[in-house]
Amino acid sequence: MTKIVNHWIGGKTAEGASGTYGPVTDPATGEVTTKVAFASVEEVDAAVAAANEAYLSWGQSSLATRTSILFRFRALLDAHRDEIAELITAEHGKVHSDALGEVARGLEIVDLACGINVQLKGELSTQVASRVDVSSIRQPLGVVTGITPFNFPAMVPLWMFPLAIACGNTFVLKPSEKDPSASVRLAELFSEAGLPDGVLNVVHGDKVAVDRLLAHPDVKAVSFVGSTPIARHIHTTASANGKRVQALGGAKNHMLVLPDADLDAAADAAVSAAYGSAGERCMAISAVVAVGAIGDTLVEKIRERAEKIKIGPGNDPASEMGPLITATHRDKVASYVTGAAAEGAEVVLDGTGYTVDGHENGHWIGISLLDRVPTTAAAYRDEIFGPVLCVLRTETYEEALDLINGSPYGNGTAIFTRDGGAARRFQLEVEAGMVGVNVPIPVPVGYHSFGGWKDSLFGDHHIYGNDGTHFYTRGKVVTTRWPDPADAPTGVDLGFPRNH
Repeated sequence: MTKIVNHWIGGKTAEGASGTYGPVTDPATGEVTTKVAFASVEEVDAAVAAANEAYLSWGQSSLATRTSILFRFRALLDAHRDEIAELITAEHGKVHSDALGEVARGLEIVDLACGINVQLKGELSTQVASRVDVSSIRQPLGVVTGITPFNFPAMVPLWMFPLAIACGNTFVLKPSEKDPSASVRLAELFSEAGLPDGVLNVVHGDKVAVDRLLAHPDVKAVSFVGSTPIARHIHTTASANGKRVQALGGAKNHMLVLPDADLDAAADAAVSAAYGSAGERCMAISAVVAVGAIGDTLVEKIRERAEKIKIGPGNDPASEMGPLITATHRDKVASYVTGAAAEGAEVVLDGTGYTVDGHENGHWIGISLLDRVPTTAAAYRDEIFGPVLCVLRTETYEEALDLINGSPYGNGTAIFTRDGGAARRFQLEVEAGMVGVNVPIPVPVGYHSFGGWKDSLFGDHHIYGNDGTHFYTRGKVVTTRWPDPADAPTGVDLGFPRNH
């Protein structure tokens, strides 16, 4: 019997009423294992209404109440991390260890939310004028929403709703319809932890649900992670409707390797960062820029390592890389490899014909490595989001920097070198929001913020960390004078207020 994933509204399961369902496949077999209900406009409105009603009390709740629930949620999430990882593997396809890592990174933001009282403590200046004090406080926005991608069905929602809820907001989550089960389980666990009904709601669906959330007058802010074209649309549409927006888009992350680098360490890092999670990461390294004469040696070291990667079902402990999310996406990724030679690239490894015995209908693709890729090639220009690594060659650091900064994306980047001066120069000169020095995937820890530059971010705020707290709250400044009983009336003064 096919499993059905329904909505979570007002603290309980809400069966889909639209009559429209989407298929969820097991990427390792290609079989449809689940149907997910797609929300109508009316169902989205019901979720927002539940969140709006819950905000009346949750927005006024004490920090002690919020954090006590968050601590219980953290304990439950930790206890159920294997279960969440299994749901991720079943619908996304990534290997179990990778899915466990995703949950662990999400837990970091729950940790941050548990300490929200420090983030929200505000500021006070006393005696700024005679008997005048000024305080700055931060207050929640109301109902906020998150629209999240398929590649991290637990981690990215956990980047959003724990922090938003800790700040006193209520939340409507619209997860990817390709792997929806993890998000519903997270909501169930939060409810079990004591979260009041309606504070967290989950609605599934497609453009109908997204567009309604972007237009709904009671939604005050929108968080999004996904591709650049959709991020631009989200930002433009939600902003036009008066909403605060953080929309994280796509990437083409470069790894610069200087001639003095440890090439074995660089090759290990390139393979790990390019092919982990089958390349379905916005922080994956998809372009290595080799400087000087080290290019041939580096490419050979990458090839040797890439050929040894074990590809198979995500629930097989021997597998290091799983399938892609859908057959359509697999075919699109393959097209960049099959067309690479005609655009001037050298195909070192071609993984487009890969299959797994006994799972021939799975969404398989092997490891692909392209060398001497011109910047005009589609494999370089586009975000492929699959296990395809491009290697580009330059003669100098300056040429490499110009190449990297010439990309329309500015999500993450890395430099591999033993030269501290070169590394320091790179971190100041490169146009990207996250920089790794001998670290290939520089995803910040929870108390720093995650986000890129240029076409990788639309909006003013990065996600989680201090930026996340500021995004989910708005500032208010209060100026107070309490008269002393001995004061005489000062009379009317139409001049500009004085601070002395």
